[in-house]
Amino acid sequence: MNVSIKEFDVEMNVKNKGIELDISDANGHIGDLIVTKTQLIWCKGRTTRANGKKVTWEAFAAYMEGL
Repeated sequence: MNVSIKEFDVEMNVKNKGIELDISDANGHIGDLIVTKTQLIWCKGRTTRANGKKVTWEAFAAYMEGL
């Protein structure tokens, strides 16, 4: 698995636009994970940010605690 940051500003706080992580494996690009101040957005394959699956930080934390 390979995870890389597509853009990285020096500022440590995540801004409204967020940061985008490129997720790939040995077979190529799997998708992008966009991390913003209010939510996570999963964009499988070439899905755009607008069509990605969104989850709030609260919902993500509840999901992870339930594992």
